[in-house]
Amino acid sequence: NPEYQGASILLTRENFGCGSSREHAPWALQEYGFKVIIASSFADIFYANCINIGILPITLPAPVVATLFQQSKSSLVHLTIDLAAGTVKMADAQYNFSLAPFHQYCLENGVDSVGWTLDKITKIESYEAKMPVWQ
Repeated sequence: NPEYQGASILLTRENFGCGSSREHAPWALQEYGFKVIIASSFADIFYANCINIGILPITLPAPVVATLFQQSKSSLVHLTIDLAAGTVKMADAQYNFSLAPFHQYCLENGVDSVGWTLDKITKIESYEAKMPVWQ
């Protein structure tokens, strides 16, 4: 629908991303402009790939997702996502979500697991310098 053109939040249902175990699926959604995906559940690999590329996958209970879908049928829904607070706000309603602490850190700091490791390069090099040569 034209009224949804430019939306940055994708609303979907359970087990979203099932069958898409490669990075291309979230990359395509990111290329389309989505920054957040809301579902009642996600396929594990798809979820991890979203985190790795900076898309926020929000899991909300199925009845809440159904409410959001119902609202979006009658009018354009404006949602406000607060990553730090773990909230989705819509007009007079607020829904809470949570992420694993590492996923929260990665999304808040714009890093993936490789970037997180590279942030520790000084400690890694210090540890390696203490290792015997044969190791």
